[in-house]
Amino acid sequence: MSLYEASFRVKHECPYREISEHYPDLTIREWYLSDCQVVEITSPGSPTDDLLDKIDDLGSVLHKSIDESGLHVVTQSCLCSLEDSIIERFEEYNCLYQPPTIHRQGWEHYTVIAFDESDVRALHTDLETDRDVEVLSKTAITEQEIPHSMLAPVDQLFETVTDRQMAALRLALESGYYEQPRKTSLRELADRTAIARSTYEEHLRKAENKLLTNAGQFLRLVTATSTSDPLQVDETHQAEQAAD
Repeated sequence: MSLYEASFRVKHECPYREISEHYPDLTIREWYLSDCQVVEITSPGSPTDDLLDKIDDLGSVLHKSIDESGLHVVTQSCLCSLEDSIIERFEEYNCLYQPPTIHRQGWEHYTVIAFDESDVRALHTDLETDRDVEVLSKTAITEQEIPHSMLAPVDQLFETVTDRQMAALRLALESGYYEQPRKTSLRELADRTAIARSTYEEHLRKAENKLLTNAGQFLRLVTATSTSDPLQVDETHQAEQAAD
């Protein structure tokens, strides 16, 4: 089975498009977190006052430096909703978005990983309906190690796990509950908390279920290029055993 990595750029109206178009030396990298977006802005040259004003309007400035290497700014802003966003379209076509989004010279640059080439084609067709799209590359990934750029962001793995479920999971992990042989029991873990054993177990099981569910797409990803099933009985070995 092959995976497909596709890189493309799109152009439509957004705050970063105008800035990157007017300042061609500027590079804007954008990350979506669970409830906000973080933007890194770099430029090799000295910024104008007008550019600095535009950057201040993008969100809260977390870091700003201007030296001989140029401009480096990191901002954070509220991510109220991703409704009808391009990220949602990736998900509709079973494509895994690979952050960050890069804005340069009026274009947004994206990279996605797909499990089927037809999904990439369908996504491209859909995006063409309301924005300019140019495919920059499309490469089959077969029988090779999954690149580190495709590792799961931590916030995606834990985004649905509550604080109590997280605490229950951490206590179990740090107490050796998941080691073989186990170093503790559910009852012993619950005794170290202020809640009943049944309640503690419920928090722990829900945390485990959510974590594995969130990791499911990435599990599918890292096993997609495997040419064999390690759980499948080898027919030759099975025949030899039968002969004995």
